[in-house]
Amino acid sequence: MSVGANELLASIGDVGRTPGGGYTRLAWDPATMALREWFAGEALALGLDLVEDGNGNQLAWWGHGPDALLVGSHLDSVPEGGPLDGPLGVASALAAVGALKASGWTPSRPLAVANFTDEEGGRFGIACLGSRLATGAIAPGTALGLRDEDGTSLAEAMQAQGRDPRAAGPADWLTDVKYYVELHVEQGRWLAPHGAAVGVASAIWPHGRYRFEFCGQGNHAGATAMADRHDPMLAYAATVLAARELASASGQRATLGRLRVEPGSTNSIPSRVTAWLDARASDQGELEALVAGITARAEAAAAADGTTVALTPESVTGAVEFDHALRHRLAGLLDAPVLATGAGHDAGILAAQLPTAMLFVRNPTGVSHAPQESATPEDIDEGVAALTRVIGELG
Repeated sequence: MSVGANELLASIGDVGRTPGGGYTRLAWDPATMALREWFAGEALALGLDLVEDGNGNQLAWWGHGPDALLVGSHLDSVPEGGPLDGPLGVASALAAVGALKASGWTPSRPLAVANFTDEEGGRFGIACLGSRLATGAIAPGTALGLRDEDGTSLAEAMQAQGRDPRAAGPADWLTDVKYYVELHVEQGRWLAPHGAAVGVASAIWPHGRYRFEFCGQGNHAGATAMADRHDPMLAYAATVLAARELASASGQRATLGRLRVEPGSTNSIPSRVTAWLDARASDQGELEALVAGITARAEAAAAADGTTVALTPESVTGAVEFDHALRHRLAGLLDAPVLATGAGHDAGILAAQLPTAMLFVRNPTGVSHAPQESATPEDIDEGVAALTRVIGELG
């Protein structure tokens, strides 16, 4: 008897769980290493052949050869994230394959379940590192040199887990894949008001991550008159307000959710404030205009306070239109609505190389990247059923 996705998710429910009820599962940390072992065990139980590429991506194969169908997602999370972003897609793919095997069905093409590494970018700052490296979207040297908050590089993190970072880069398996389909919990709340348990993705908004460096003069908090200060925190604060104002006015998205203050002392005026902007927009022109507008406001605020600001784009991903023929085929097969998403995914990276599609499972709260992220057991079963039909159609 095959194991369902709800049972699979329950079996990893304690891995990376934090006291606040969320999950912290960062690339190459103990939690993600435990999940990799779990994935390997489930692949073995299904009789699949597990392969790990030089980037740490795990692929569990049912047969080998060209024109394969790839399904899956990722198992890492953002800090204090929810239980489903990523794991739902992996568990659903394993459950669907298990159900098909139990029914006696055999694929007409090779089939693989993927666990992509470091999709969230929660440790090294760039999302979808595993799929970016596999497709050549990021140079191995650039990726391996990225460092986490403790100063550990990606290369060092991989070495500490027994991997050879010299093997990182474009993956051979990519040339054998014909389609990639990723199931994911809905991020936002569109399906619930429309009475649908499952949807099909149309596109991913262009988005980017940008680093602001605000520099001023560190000084004593008690001895320095307000008029004599060059406090970079003021320009940062103005930038936060500008981001909200400009994004709201244009219907786009802008978030400053990560901050580093130096020296980080309560009784010191900061000398440097480093902040990261996440910006997303309905098209590339809107994204560029949004970031330019926020930057202009930051520069004006810094100039008024005698401080400086510099902007560095860390990663920018253009708009992704999922393969039209494939998405319409799946929407018709499932009688499912089609909706766009503002969130990035491995499917968006792979779309530059091959036809990809995404299925969304209804999230009644609309919350993601937080402990309140959810889907009912019944809707999860609906998602597995939909993915099973897709595999049967394409495989």
